[in-house]
Amino acid sequence: MKLDEAPVRANLLSAADQSLVDGVLAGQRRSLAKAITLIESTRGDHQQRAQLVLNALLPSTGKAIRIGISGVPGAGKSTFIEALGVWLIEQGKKLAVLAVDPSSSVSGGSILGDKTRMELLSQREEAFIRPSPSSGSLGGVAEKSREAMLLCEAAGYDVIIIETVGVGQSETTVAGMVDMFCLLQLPNAGDDLQAIKKGIVEIADMVVINKADIDKQATAVVRAQWRNALHMLRPASPNWSPPVIALSALHKQGIVEFWAEVEKYQAALKPTGEFAAKRQHQALSWMWQLIDSGLRQHFRHHPRVQENLPAYTRSVEAGHTTPAAAAYALLDYLKH
Repeated sequence: MKLDEAPVRANLLSAADQSLVDGVLAGQRRSLAKAITLIESTRGDHQQRAQLVLNALLPSTGKAIRIGISGVPGAGKSTFIEALGVWLIEQGKKLAVLAVDPSSSVSGGSILGDKTRMELLSQREEAFIRPSPSSGSLGGVAEKSREAMLLCEAAGYDVIIIETVGVGQSETTVAGMVDMFCLLQLPNAGDDLQAIKKGIVEIADMVVINKADIDKQATAVVRAQWRNALHMLRPASPNWSPPVIALSALHKQGIVEFWAEVEKYQAALKPTGEFAAKRQHQALSWMWQLIDSGLRQHFRHHPRVQENLPAYTRSVEAGHTTPAAAAYALLDYLKH
């Protein structure tokens, strides 16, 4: 197959999937929800259909601003997103929220409570809230969040927000799939700033001190600490210095200022081509992650690997074989 023939053609879609594509493009929330359910399915036939649907919708994606929101539990992420979302809708925009809930390591179930926490926003027709279980995926970001984001863009949503689970690896993961990564902090964090990993500080495009109304003096201290911390690091972009703002999502204070910074960010990075280059890099990075994931899956399901893995596992555990020797021996089976 020639390279220019590689993309999947939309005319390979079944009538039902073409109807699904048409529904998403028309902005039908039911169709969007069904399309996301399709891409989240682990069934092989569903995955094939999902890729056909995604490729048919791909020309209609990329027009939204993608924002990642993360922070410590209790930082008020859901309250902030709801306040921001309602305000954005009042400005004539459509908002999609992909909220990743932690899955139980025992049952695999998740709470999926964001629709409850964002009660006002969930009642608006201009908003689409999709809680998805993390299912143990790396970084607490649902494995199909990237594809769900593209579907929301194809459905005509202007702002896509991805809310992550807690802190840690999730920040790095979500920062690699959004245009702007925002870290929510509390005003009474105090010396806890010292415990925040340098890597998290480096990937923040904006730091938001929420619940600033609780203690204005503490807010000022934490804000100064963050500014100093960011000042000591080389910024990720030569065209942008991450701001530190204070707001109160509960009292709807500071939302306008937050969005002003988002617009400044786009104005700073788009004319230089950095905005588009960042998305291109993210797309290629995701392709390689999928390749790595696919190779691991292929390895684990290889007949000879399945046949010999238990013996090599026991040998490594007993100290008779080095992990490297066992790994190379098992990988050799893929050559045959």
